[in-house]
Amino acid sequence: MTASSANGPVRVRVGHSPDPDDAFMFYGIAADRVDTRGFVIEQVLEDIESLNRRALDGQLEVSAVSIHAYAHLAHRYALMTCGASMGDGYGPIVVARTAIPAADLAGCRIAVPGRLTSAFLALRLFLGRDYDHVVVPFDEILDEVREGRADAGLVIHEGQITFGSHGLKRIVDLGRWWNERTDGLPLPLGGNAVRRDLGRDAMERLTAVLHDSIEDALAHRDEALAYAMDYGRGLDRSSTDRFVGMYVNDLTLDYGERGRRAVERFLAEGREAGLVPGSGPVEFVGPSR
Repeated sequence: MTASSANGPVRVRVGHSPDPDDAFMFYGIAADRVDTRGFVIEQVLEDIESLNRRALDGQLEVSAVSIHAYAHLAHRYALMTCGASMGDGYGPIVVARTAIPAADLAGCRIAVPGRLTSAFLALRLFLGRDYDHVVVPFDEILDEVREGRADAGLVIHEGQITFGSHGLKRIVDLGRWWNERTDGLPLPLGGNAVRRDLGRDAMERLTAVLHDSIEDALAHRDEALAYAMDYGRGLDRSSTDRFVGMYVNDLTLDYGERGRRAVERFLAEGREAGLVPGSGPVEFVGPSR
């Protein structure tokens, strides 16, 4: 923990992406609407690939991480049972300037938001082979493709809704592909991880704080959406509501049996393809009550 005293609160750094769905989840904390159970929460806002890299070194006590990345840092972190981002029949998309066949993507140079993102692993599984790529900040990928510096782009966050306004075409929806491939499982994209060295009690109390924040945001949707719009990079209220609804829902409050099976299946396929290390069963930490 970053700072503590025998009589004072404990300061904890919590990392998440500066996008509407993560902001929505953290509204209850940001607005002081939930009991933080003896912790002072410091929000650290960075893109998901930067958070993945920081988690590899255990820099933050709690962090949003890609499920792909979690396979590389399971020795340091456990997954909270809340905070999941799941693509339930939809998910990251690949876009291009023209409507090319999905099979032709293997010969394209693809702009991606990071090699540790779940989208990167999902596209690798979809193609069944490595692919030529360039890492670009997630909020610059649409421009990268539109301006011809990449043949195609792997789009996450609100770009999944706004790509058409850039004159781009959707080539494949990886969440839909995964759903069909797995007989209805959601595509596990991100989760919230809590560092193991905090001890079980602190891990469970921090999980409870985040659970209560998500629950509060869902119960006070209008106020939480107004807060989330500040992170939407031009999304109007209707589009923000649509995007948040895609990634903050019942699976976000708790993975449930279906969500846990999805995580295990995704990482198992990554292991079988030699793309992620074997880390044993995924450990989930529930909230204390």
